[in-house]
Amino acid sequence: QVQLVESGGGLVQAGGSLSLSCAPSLRSFRSNVMAWFRQGPGKEREFVAAINLRGGATNYADSVEGRFTISGDSAKNTVYLQMSSLRPEDTAVYYCAARLGIQAVTQSGRYDYWGQGTQVTVSS
Repeated sequence: QVQLVESGGGLVQAGGSLSLSCAPSLRSFRSNVMAWFRQGPGKEREFVAAINLRGGATNYADSVEGRFTISGDSAKNTVYLQMSSLRPEDTAVYYCAARLGIQAVTQSGRYDYWGQGTQVTVSS
């Protein structure tokens, strides 16, 4: 069973930047879409961004549009999230997800594989 492994979380001051990455545990794993979700303290898991690794189409939540950039490496089936202008409300556990379908959808239930999550904390 393939696992998604996130890295890059940490503590940063408001206004700062942080990068996350996510790669599958099996090199042979292939998905069409990879995404990032997050779950803040006392909140439900929410969509952040998604990318179609084959065509490059992206989708962003309004709350991160213009501040976060998702990118991917189709050869490695790896996804990255560059976060800038971070705010305290961006504090959350960030989860990587992958789906075999081709649309960069926002609904978490339509993703087939998940990572364990990485903590991002933004201090004010």
